[in-house]
Amino acid sequence: MGNSAKLDEIDRRILRELRRDGRLSNLKLAERVGLSATPCWNRVKALEERGVIEGYAVLLNQKALGLPDTVIIEVTLDRHDDDTLERFGAALAELPEVVEAYLLTGEYDYLIKVAVAGTEGYEQFLRHKLYKLPGLRHSRSTFVLRCLKKEPSVQP
Repeated sequence: MGNSAKLDEIDRRILRELRRDGRLSNLKLAERVGLSATPCWNRVKALEERGVIEGYAVLLNQKALGLPDTVIIEVTLDRHDDDTLERFGAALAELPEVVEAYLLTGEYDYLIKVAVAGTEGYEQFLRHKLYKLPGLRHSRSTFVLRCLKKEPSVQP
C-alpha cells in the first residue's frame, strides 16, 4: 500500500498499540505513544480515513465456540472463467465455517481455512456444504495440529 511510506514512527507506535488492544481509550493510547489527547485522536482518524486502519473487531476463541479444529483445504475448480470463479467465491464467502479464503496461483485455485468440530463436523461441512458449491472439481484437506502463530494483522 502506498500509504505505508507516509507512516512516521508515532503512527507506527499508535498502530502497534491498537493492534495489541483495539479497545484502548484515546487518553490511554495518547499516554502510551507520548502525545496529548487531541493530536492522538487526529492521527487515529487520519489513519482510519487513509485506510491504514480498516476497522476494529473482537477476536473470538473458536474452541470456546465449540469449533476446536482447523482444517486447511486446497480446492481446484473444473473451469477458470470469470463466472465460475465469481460464483464459487461468492458461495464460499457465505459459509460460516470458512474463516479465510484465498484465490491462488499455482496448482490449486483456492486455499480455505475452516473451523469445525472434529472429523464428524468436517465430514458434515464437506458433504453438505463444500461439495455442493458450483464448479468444484477436487479438494485436498489437512487438519491443523497446532497453531504456531496467529496475528490479526501485519506488524507495523
